Amino acid sequence: MVNHKEILRLKSLGLTHREITDATGCGRNTVTRTLARAREQKLSWPQAQSMSQQEVSQRLFPTEQKDPVYKMPDYEWVHREMQKSGVTLSLLWVEYCEQCRQSGELPYKSTQFNKYYADYVHKAKATMHLEHKPGETMQVDWAGQTAALVDTDTGERLDAYLFVAVLPYSGYAYTEAFLDMKQEAWITGHVNAYRYFGGVTRILTPDNLKTGIVKNSRTETVLNKSYQEMAEHYGTAILPARPRSPKDKAFVEGSVGVVSTWILAALRNRQFLSLMELNEAIHEKLETFNHKPFQKREGSRAACFAEEKLFLLPLPAMPFELAVWKVATVQYNYHISVERMNYSVPYEYIKQQVDVRLTRTTVEIFFAGTRIASHLRLHGRPNQYSTAEDHMPPDHQAYLQWNGERFIRWAEQIGQHTAAVVRLFLSAHKVEQQGYKSCMALLKLADRYSAQRLESACRKALSYTASPSLKSVQSILKSGQDKLLDEDAPAKPEEPKAHKFTRGAGYYKRGE
Repeated sequence: MVNHKEILRLKSLGLTHREITDATGCGRNTVTRTLARAREQKLSWPQAQSMSQQEVSQRLFPTEQKDPVYKMPDYEWVHREMQKSGVTLSLLWVEYCEQCRQSGELPYKSTQFNKYYADYVHKAKATMHLEHKPGETMQVDWAGQTAALVDTDTGERLDAYLFVAVLPYSGYAYTEAFLDMKQEAWITGHVNAYRYFGGVTRILTPDNLKTGIVKNSRTETVLNKSYQEMAEHYGTAILPARPRSPKDKAFVEGSVGVVSTWILAALRNRQFLSLMELNEAIHEKLETFNHKPFQKREGSRAACFAEEKLFLLPLPAMPFELAVWKVATVQYNYHISVERMNYSVPYEYIKQQVDVRLTRTTVEIFFAGTRIASHLRLHGRPNQYSTAEDHMPPDHQAYLQWNGERFIRWAEQIGQHTAAVVRLFLSAHKVEQQGYKSCMALLKLADRYSAQRLESACRKALSYTASPSLKSVQSILKSGQDKLLDEDAPAKPEEPKAHKFTRGAGYYKRGE
């Protein structure tokens, strides 16, 4: 602030304008303007000497006697906006300046704007919300305490483990009991939590459990394959809590403690005979927990979640289905054996090692990260086969294209006896396909001996028995019996053989 009284005092001492400027630190224009204004107001130093500094300034510059009035921002609104994803103080300051311009008020500079906001946050003790954006993070963990079930057969106590998921922004929580803490329960808890929240957060923060995190160091994070697959299905990113950094999971740890108090302690005197019964009771207490009013601020977790839900990512069309990964080797019959069942892969991968993804309904086979086959999962008796025709070698495919009707049509082109034998081969087994091998072998006999001989052989075989075998037809052709005259064929008259000593009819009539 300019000390106008000091300028008048120094001038009365005979100092030049430059010397006054150096002494007061004001600009030369300010000194010149002050002295010119004093002459206009006829204010000399003897008169100003008895006046205060403020009175001198008011006398010289009555329109500048007051400090400029700046518009104080609505920091409660600023704080709510700061909790939204992508919003920064710089952006809010620009919007604040635009509002002041439209209303004709003076805005604070960005440094003062930021300082007053920091003071507001400190006063309101709202630093917790500064670390979390709505819909950004879901933190998950297992509760330290366990619930209890009673085995209906033995009466023994069974432990039930609580999976807990928390949205840090609103504190909205989800919990569910499981009989173990294995991977299937871990993944199922996530799927049900997303369904309960009705959306997906952008980041998922678990603890360093082996069911989800294989390795987590400063230089490398290795996720469990099924856990990573689940994250990709829901479009979220897994950022595990840093080892030995409890602040990363402070909020979920606190919520776990509150859940233990509100749910497990409230249910301690009740007896549950099934997991379903326990989870129903947990769900009732969970609703009470989420709608309970906050102690130090207005609203409840459910009320805050109503605002946060708008920022959640949408759920995928289908929920994630847990998969188990295995490794198998393709055998010479171009099949792999998994869980005592056999599934085909393209024959080009024989003797290659492949990754197998098993769900309850499907089996997917991968080679070098690329899916090469997919089957419906087989259930029931062991050693069943699921074979895709396009996985077979070409000669196997040609064989597979034959069926009963095609064998019969082929046989009828040769003759009725060959068709009759083929029909017998197809009907001799409980399953028609079991007779295909004999029919194919019969087809090859026509190529070797000719269609005419095969028809004759089948006719000969049917004359011997009503159910000829392939071996009997092969024996007839091999021995050439099909070339012999049939007994039913009409005999041709034999011509008399000419011999020197043949006696004629008259010879035998001489005695008559």
